[in-house]
Amino acid sequence: MKKIYLDNAATTPLRPEVIEEMMLVLQENYGNPSSTHSFGRSAKTILETSRKSISKVLGCAAQELIFTSNATEATNWILKSAVRDLKIERIITSKIEHHATLYTVKYLQKQFGIEVDFVKILPNGAIDISHLVQLLGKGSKTIVTLMHVNNEIGTVLDIEKVGRICHQHNALFHCDTVQSIGKTEFNLHELPVDFIVASAHKFHGPKGAGFAYVKKGILLQPLFYGGEQEKGLRAGTEAVHQIAGMAKALELCYQDLESERFYISDLKMYCQQQLQLNFPDIKINGEDTFYNILNVLLPFSEEKTAMILFNLDMKGIAVSRGSACQSGSVKPSHVLAEIVPEEDLKKPSLRISFSHYNTKEEIDALIDGLKGI
Repeated sequence: MKKIYLDNAATTPLRPEVIEEMMLVLQENYGNPSSTHSFGRSAKTILETSRKSISKVLGCAAQELIFTSNATEATNWILKSAVRDLKIERIITSKIEHHATLYTVKYLQKQFGIEVDFVKILPNGAIDISHLVQLLGKGSKTIVTLMHVNNEIGTVLDIEKVGRICHQHNALFHCDTVQSIGKTEFNLHELPVDFIVASAHKFHGPKGAGFAYVKKGILLQPLFYGGEQEKGLRAGTEAVHQIAGMAKALELCYQDLESERFYISDLKMYCQQQLQLNFPDIKINGEDTFYNILNVLLPFSEEKTAMILFNLDMKGIAVSRGSACQSGSVKPSHVLAEIVPEEDLKKPSLRISFSHYNTKEEIDALIDGLKGI
């Protein structure tokens, strides 16, 4: 049975070139980058070359990038340090953020008594910009944390507009760019953002590697204490092979961005058309969504909800109901709860997410699998 992977918003397969790069480092450059001998210097060179490579494609300075294990770690560090060290008094976020953000905000509210405001979500899944402006008018020292591309429904935030509004009100802007890094262009020195975060495994790189962008001039305190790695901000020996793999993955993403974006967009359109043709009562969750994420409400009975993913998995087809980080939960998606009528929440919704490795034949197989249910 041929397996079909349509859950690329959860994680992505490694590119062969990335595996080669990582294997080379593992075999030949195993020194500790903090060591002063030739083995260490060689590893340090790979580390800093990777940092420069990433900074080049993202339009920022290499020293503005801090390597982490993933975006969850980076978000925790940035938001906690903003409250503890930058004396932030209020966080503005939304109820459709990733739990890495929402649970960190909840902890900070409980631990430090900071004020938390949630910007309204429009019926199409977009942020209510006018409400954001209204909230920012309060004037307390604020950080705004909103994601660029929603990981469940794919709605897209206008980073430039939101960042400009934040800075007009003297607020810091943290943006979760996990779903968009490697899939759309960035020039961080032209974008009004103070922090972004990323995880390599979302753009065909290895798990366990990520980074934070911290705009020059913003002084955060260390995530934890130990050695002087990452300018003393993130102690611990760096995973050089994973960081090298991450840099290679990102380089390849931007090398073929235009052609892969066109291919994936066409694939998503084909999938949506086939679903609407075979299931006329289907509904699309969210509007103007990102080109690799499609979230649909299926016209199936509630009792079939629990069995859909199981039945598709038995046919070798991988899709999801939403974020992989909460896949074991029986609760309805907190994202869909904000935009889907209550009577539809118990009905089956699927998140189908694509990469350049997918084909139209795989979409046809998905449709056949759903028809069988």
